Amino acid sequence: MKERQVLFLKEVVWMNIKLVSAEANVSADTIRYYERIGLIPPVQRNENGVRIFDDEDLRWITFSRQMRKAGLSIESLIEYLSLFREGDDTAPARVELLKEQRNELQDRIDMMQSALDRLDFKIDNYASHMIPAEKKLRDF
Repeated sequence: MKERQVLFLKEVVWMNIKLVSAEANVSADTIRYYERIGLIPPVQRNENGVRIFDDEDLRWITFSRQMRKAGLSIESLIEYLSLFREGDDTAPARVELLKEQRNELQDRIDMMQSALDRLDFKIDNYASHMIPAEKKLRDF
């Protein structure tokens, strides 16, 4: 009996930049910029030269946006993409890059928490410290 091989093909759904922009909540200009500077892989184009995006492109755009919102620099994201393109052997380097970025983000969070704590203290103690001081200034 002859063995049969079954090949499952993924149906590709193509999207234009307007749809991808809405789906990823990123402006079309930002998507074009991301592609131009190498922050996302090159996007395919149709016979008229119009960009056409698939699900993988959308995932890269969404990933890039999320990482930018987390504070990763464009340079770090470009480095990450470059490592990704080199293959699975670069996974440890990619993880290390993300860990470094996480540490930097944690440092920024700690600084912001400290600033928030100072503001909360001032707000909580406003009546007992600031109002009497302001009253003295008015009475002067």
